[in-house]
Amino acid sequence: MADGTVALKPGWPGVIGAAGLAALILGTLTAVAWQAGGLTRLGPWDWAAVRFTVWQAALSATLSALLAVPVARALARRRFAGRAALVTLLGAPFILPVIVAIMGLVAVFGRGGLVNAALNGAGLPAISIYGGHGVILAHVFFNLPLSVRLVLHGWAAIPSERFRLAQSLGFGPRDIARHLERPMLREVLPGVWLAVFLVCLTSFAVALTLGGGPRATTVELAIYQAFRFDFDLGRAAALGLVQVGLSLAAMVLAAFIAMPAAFGAGMDGPAQLAGPGGWRRVGDAAAIAAAAAFLILPMASVIATGLPRIPALPETVWAAAGRSVTMALISAFATLALTLMIALAAVRRGGRWVEMAGMLPIVASPLVLGTGLFLILRPWVTPAQIALPVTVAINAIMALPFALRALIPAARALQADYGRLAESLDLRGLARLRLLILPRLARPLGFAGGLAAALAMGDLGVIALFADANRATLPLMLYSLMSSYRLADAAACAVLLMGISFALFWVFDRGGRLSD
Repeated sequence: MADGTVALKPGWPGVIGAAGLAALILGTLTAVAWQAGGLTRLGPWDWAAVRFTVWQAALSATLSALLAVPVARALARRRFAGRAALVTLLGAPFILPVIVAIMGLVAVFGRGGLVNAALNGAGLPAISIYGGHGVILAHVFFNLPLSVRLVLHGWAAIPSERFRLAQSLGFGPRDIARHLERPMLREVLPGVWLAVFLVCLTSFAVALTLGGGPRATTVELAIYQAFRFDFDLGRAAALGLVQVGLSLAAMVLAAFIAMPAAFGAGMDGPAQLAGPGGWRRVGDAAAIAAAAAFLILPMASVIATGLPRIPALPETVWAAAGRSVTMALISAFATLALTLMIALAAVRRGGRWVEMAGMLPIVASPLVLGTGLFLILRPWVTPAQIALPVTVAINAIMALPFALRALIPAARALQADYGRLAESLDLRGLARLRLLILPRLARPLGFAGGLAAALAMGDLGVIALFADANRATLPLMLYSLMSSYRLADAAACAVLLMGISFALFWVFDRGGRLSD
């Protein structure tokens, strides 16, 4: 090892895992393409779903990115009690089950919600949350916090020396916006927009609960309808091809759209962004208060309604909860095992293809993968028979790219810091795993496991495609309660689902920190 680079010698497990993952993803997509036989099966309503999908994703991404700017600016230049807690809260919607957030939005904006109650009291007509505008509202709710965090990171990345120089030159708020903030936004906002756009392209639960009409059907929902209600596998496969094509186009676009801000390097000191007074202080306070209310009020409404009713939930809900927890734990541990193997293989020389294989799940949505797996297994099984194992497998696979992004940097640092020492001590196999790898990677592994468990716990995708009443998970049970207008029980089920999801994330994340 004359060049000083010593691999952690994971052996073949990572290479085999990456190859198996690539075969699974590409195999299911090939099955979908084979069954589709082209796009001639798609009718006018299907192309209308494609147009609505692109339109709502573009509008949702635009609103999320634009609304994030004043909120992120206010958080960047103001210091107040509870600021750290609010910034932390901005990360919560990512692990919040989608169906729970929708329940919260219905509690605020639904027919009997707080907003319509206020409108009725003022003698104004009521509004409806269902339809295309409801889908967009829900997507903004989910993606505004992510957008704010990303834009806030952009403000933090501006070297503090630039702000001190601006202060010494007597720059006012307009000058700072022109010379510092706008160049940063030109670099950051395109990536924010594309990230949200890609998320909204593959949205299913939002369209299932708030859309679904002829004018508010997404491609994912059209796949579900073609498979579940019409059992038109060719049409479902053709829609799956369109979904993959849209995702690939968005990812290719993401590689070319960002513009560098060219601020140069700094001394890594904290950014000194002074908050101007006057009307700008009032505007910043209003932006922070509006964003906090938009994020907190729906969840607070669900908790206030559902928490007292949890003890009265029927036995079927508790059975579904136990089923969901079991599936989430299996998915999380499968994700961790595959992530660790792939990450250790990816940091070796020539491991670039292994990392690329681990990121393949990004190109396909859960419903597309579920459709492909059913097409492969169709000669031997029925949809209900494979509902639970396929859901577990796909949840484990879909969490893999996020887990790899958390683990690969830590694995590279581990190799650089301890690889040569471990090699000189002849530390190999299980001994290396137990004494070096697991203790040093415990923190990112815990975070990745918590993320995988929380995402699997709240998933309402493949299970809705295949499951029957006897195999319902907690999110599917919540959707059933909402569909039957048992809103009080639905709120209690939502609180239970939210509590379990956050508890799973906390247990895994906390377990990873115990080694510190």
